[in-house]
Amino acid sequence: MSNNPKVLFLDTVHPVLNEELKALNYECVLYEEMDDIPIHDIIHEYHGVVLRSKIKLDADILSKATELKFIARAGAGMESIDVEYAESKGIACIKAPEGNMDAVADHAIGMILSLFNNLPKADMEVRMGIWQREPNRGIELTGKTVGIIGYGCTGSAIAKRLKGFDVTVLAYDKYKTGFSDNQIIESTLEDLYEKTDILSLHLPLTEETNYMINSTFINRFKKNIFLINTSRGKV
Repeated sequence: MSNNPKVLFLDTVHPVLNEELKALNYECVLYEEMDDIPIHDIIHEYHGVVLRSKIKLDADILSKATELKFIARAGAGMESIDVEYAESKGIACIKAPEGNMDAVADHAIGMILSLFNNLPKADMEVRMGIWQREPNRGIELTGKTVGIIGYGCTGSAIAKRLKGFDVTVLAYDKYKTGFSDNQIIESTLEDLYEKTDILSLHLPLTEETNYMINSTFINRFKKNIFLINTSRGKV
């Protein structure tokens, strides 16, 4: 039996991570192949854990992880990990927010264009032999103002893509300043309430952002906005 430190994969990720860890002399174990053994019973054997969001690592599980040195999240959201408790136990919590930023930014642009051009509705109607040209006439993006809340990896990636659409991009980030450039204007929430036509959310799910976008929040906007959410649903 190997004496190498072990890493437990709670979900499947790109095989390059497994290969790189093995090159560093880690033994990689896939939890799906363990016949439903409770994590509580085996977590003490592992030096590292790799996960997505399928299984939650709460304080109860982590209290038994006596050898654990790191938790690696394949993605941006950390809500499946009790980060505060883990770090209090000296466990490093690592995320990869840049991993899917391009895919999410592309998807957000696709959602905006679909909404502005009634593409889902028109596509469904044409497939049924219905041709409704005027009711499905689109709206042009040119001249519109896009508000971005959360200017991290994904927020900045969508701003980059919007540059070619001749729109004004306003971005607000509570924990980041000094990021205005030729693509976006660093703004306040009050600016967004006043000027936004399209609001795109790029926020982690935390106690602070849980149901942040409620009726009170939405009613502060001067215009009837288009809302794009590629963050967690509970935001």
